[in-house]
Amino acid sequence: MEEIMNVENTALANPFSNESNFNMLMKMAEAFASTEIIPQNYQNKPADCMIAIDMANRMHVSPMFVMQNLYVVKGKPSWSGQACMSLIKSNTEFKDVKPVYTGETGTNTWGCHIEAVRRSTGELVRGPEITIGVAKAEKWFSKIDRYGNETSKWQTMPELMLAYRASAFFARVYIPDALLGCSVEGEAEDISKEKDIPEIPDIFGEKEKEAQA
Repeated sequence: MEEIMNVENTALANPFSNESNFNMLMKMAEAFASTEIIPQNYQNKPADCMIAIDMANRMHVSPMFVMQNLYVVKGKPSWSGQACMSLIKSNTEFKDVKPVYTGETGTNTWGCHIEAVRRSTGELVRGPEITIGVAKAEKWFSKIDRYGNETSKWQTMPELMLAYRASAFFARVYIPDALLGCSVEGEAEDISKEKDIPEIPDIFGEKEKEAQA
């Protein structure tokens, strides 16, 4: 049993180094893809599962953690906000990680930053502060879809969004390797502009104009 474990660990550590390791990783991915326990966007997609397993191995976490917290927006993999906080809390460099809220609730001064203690020195580390004012200035706070509906979670869950975005900024500054280059929940959506969304032709309006002519 120990020999089998060693073989699997070697294969996962270097999954793309040779055909044998790649096939072993693909076999594991196919097993994951055939279950209904994993998130639906990974079911029957062994290639996606294979990447999730590889990422999980590099991060030293469960493949289920990756599958439950990583999704794709406009072709960019993004971590959920709660996953980002989990990555900070599980990082061995820090302890006593917590969100700290500042300013006056319901105003532009309402903000949040992440504080943590560096284990090696006892230093209190404070991440960048994100406020409602910053969210508005960066055009995160309001997002209108093509139908005129407000779709931004900043409108309905501002406290949670402040903590999530503060977690993302802390991670980008102090533990960037943990994110593996992926964005964090909301970033891809916030960066995208309405002009990126194709206009839906109003065929009924055109026909009405023709009829009136």
